[in-house]
Amino acid sequence: MSTTTHHVGIIMNGVTGRMGTNQHLMRSIVAIMRQGGVRLNDREVIMPDPILVGRNAQRLEHLAASSGIVRWTTDLNKALADTHNTIYFDAQVTNLRVPAIRAAIKAGKHIYCEKPTALTTDEAYDLYLLAQEKGVKHGVVQDKLWLPGLLKLQLLRDSGFFGRILSVKGDFGYWVFEGEHIPAQRPSWNYRVEDGGGIIFDMLCHWRYVLDNVIAPVRSVSCLGATHVPTRWDEAGKPYACTADDAAYATFELADGIVAQFNSSWTTRVRRDDLLTIQVDGTLGSAVAGLRECWIQPAHATPRPTWNPDIDNPFTFPDQWMTVPSQQAFDNAFKIQWELYLRHIAGNEPFPWDLLEGAKGVQLAEKGIESWKERKWIPLPDLKIVQKG
Repeated sequence: MSTTTHHVGIIMNGVTGRMGTNQHLMRSIVAIMRQGGVRLNDREVIMPDPILVGRNAQRLEHLAASSGIVRWTTDLNKALADTHNTIYFDAQVTNLRVPAIRAAIKAGKHIYCEKPTALTTDEAYDLYLLAQEKGVKHGVVQDKLWLPGLLKLQLLRDSGFFGRILSVKGDFGYWVFEGEHIPAQRPSWNYRVEDGGGIIFDMLCHWRYVLDNVIAPVRSVSCLGATHVPTRWDEAGKPYACTADDAAYATFELADGIVAQFNSSWTTRVRRDDLLTIQVDGTLGSAVAGLRECWIQPAHATPRPTWNPDIDNPFTFPDQWMTVPSQQAFDNAFKIQWELYLRHIAGNEPFPWDLLEGAKGVQLAEKGIESWKERKWIPLPDLKIVQKG
């Protein structure tokens, strides 16, 4: 039986950056191409045909050579005008994203983009409305939903392991070097609010979709941000003033009376199981998930520690937890969502992680900053769903 291959032109804008190169280009699109595309059924395969777009021709040429991609350009309008290109993907810095996505929607391209989708809820929601009006398909990267550790958490939730969920504790972060003596692991724009930087905007977008999908919908937020390190050194080795927050301490009220607390920091040193850990406590059991592993402690196996600071601690608490086994092989989280998106574009498979979900993430980040400034709890109004035009 012969196989029909559907070649799909994908405009990949901003993939010369760290995340765009590593996760979206090399570990997703190039990996999909090397595996022979995404199979729709026994007779049809989707094969990505990317064109790399950016502002620096030298970096684009180098990236094209190293990835084996033939097409690249510094002219976004030319790429949008090419009818072969049916998908527009955006991994630019956030403050460049809105006008580019608008132009792509108006050119009739399907949209897939990184988050935050915008710097204000109004702009993010307007992108959703425009895409619905023009009838294009759209999606937003929500990669952490396919991390092995979180997939195991979802399995525990769906199986009723937790009983009634009471609370969630999330701890994310690591020490990002200032750049003076040791190179920083993150770009300098992350620490300038005028360039769209800040950990609140970066991470609360993630916590919105994680909590909404894995635990329960977020209803309100109380957040305190901080700029703990006031001076850093940029890529040229020059010092600059940090105007954006590098740590965020947030509490969320979820549906069903669940309380979630998340600390996010680029100014902390790690002494926990992973760079991200999420603990879920329920009446019938608790679980702690890292990026790949997950540990559980059911109610019937919960120890009974006694508070006594006058003696050495007799417990080794990590040993009291059981590891959730991996029942399947786990692929790269970004690649999994890319494959789902491509199937959605080629057919009628649902893809609920759209620009409306992206706007919800921006909303939580924006309300988190509002809470910080006003020192109060901020509710999250519902964003209305509209039908495609």
